[in-house]
Amino acid sequence: MNTLSVSALNEQIKTLLESSFERVFVEGELSRITFHNSGHIYFTLKDKDSSISCVMFRGNATKLKFRLEEGLKVLVDGAISVYKPRGSYQINCFMIEPSGQGALALAYEQLKQKLSNQGYFDPQLKKQLPKFPSKIALITSATGAALQDMLRVANKRYRNISLDVYDVLVQGEGAAFAISNAIKQADLVGYDVIVVGRGGGSIEDLWAFNEEIVADAIFKATTPIVSAVGHEIDYLISDFVADVRAATPSAAMEIILPDNNELYQYIDSLSDQFTQTISQKLFNKTQELQHLQKSFAQHSVDRKLLQHKESIKALQESFNQTMSYKFQKFSLELKNLQERYPQAIDNRINSFKEQVRNLERMLESNHPKLKRKKGFAQISKEHKVIDLNSLEPDEIFEAQSDEVVISAKVLQKREI
Repeated sequence: MNTLSVSALNEQIKTLLESSFERVFVEGELSRITFHNSGHIYFTLKDKDSSISCVMFRGNATKLKFRLEEGLKVLVDGAISVYKPRGSYQINCFMIEPSGQGALALAYEQLKQKLSNQGYFDPQLKKQLPKFPSKIALITSATGAALQDMLRVANKRYRNISLDVYDVLVQGEGAAFAISNAIKQADLVGYDVIVVGRGGGSIEDLWAFNEEIVADAIFKATTPIVSAVGHEIDYLISDFVADVRAATPSAAMEIILPDNNELYQYIDSLSDQFTQTISQKLFNKTQELQHLQKSFAQHSVDRKLLQHKESIKALQESFNQTMSYKFQKFSLELKNLQERYPQAIDNRINSFKEQVRNLERMLESNHPKLKRKKGFAQISKEHKVIDLNSLEPDEIFEAQSDEVVISAKVLQKREI
């Protein structure tokens, strides 16, 4: 009986399996994916009935165009290998493709979704292109047809422009790094616009513009960036991140630069508009000036003096009319007075004469001499004639006749 050690048995199994399964193509679903710090990727490939361990070493893992995700169905190209210390076998994966679609297509969708979630495509973050740029950076291949197309359009449309070319790889290994580095350098210079572009090609040729490193450089740039990659049907990650997407490199220059002919027409229209505006303003100011002149004439000192003179003249005429009327009225009244005056004077004189006669009669009737009668005298007090009944005891009074005045004092008063 031939007895084997464990190591010997595992070595025979390893030799048998690895020689029998030097190349296998296995389809299954990814599970339990581990991205090791060493760069190796460990995962399980399974279907509904069984599973197998897999490893993809760093050298092959760096060539993956998409990210392995849990539950993703893939096609693995590899070989069976045996890890002799544990006696376990696994698939050593050389290449992995998504099942049913290409790796690049899947990588494109994965990165597009990732950047969209991070806000790289937000329209509100897009920067506006200047209307009249003076300095533009062209990041492209100096030997490519895209550069010649852009220079041709620029020379035709708008010559008052400075164009700086950043010669970079636009496809192949190292292209993405070169493009992102050129974007960062150009962003520091202070250009009005940066154009990132190249001509058409396959998805593999254009892939550098789908790399995350390029998307990061575009998104973080402070200068407005136009993505002009491929043909009109090509949509790259750079198109979504850039501030403006141009269908082709030549279309980018048409978007960025104003057209000389259009500028001439625009200048003509501005000139016409300016002339019309100035004419209208002059007309309006003329109308306003005429209005002010009329208003000034109506409110000028001469006008006010004339108005005051007319008012004074009207007042004078009114005064003269009033005085004439009053004079006529007074004249008529005076004439009436003159006619009535002699008779009125005579009547007044006669009335005064009659009053004098009455006063004389009264004086005569009250004169002491006319009142002389034995036993009677005029009683007065303080030179005023009073009634005897008004005197009271101890009052001093005077008794006057036509010949003598006697001062006396009331000793007693009694009624009779």
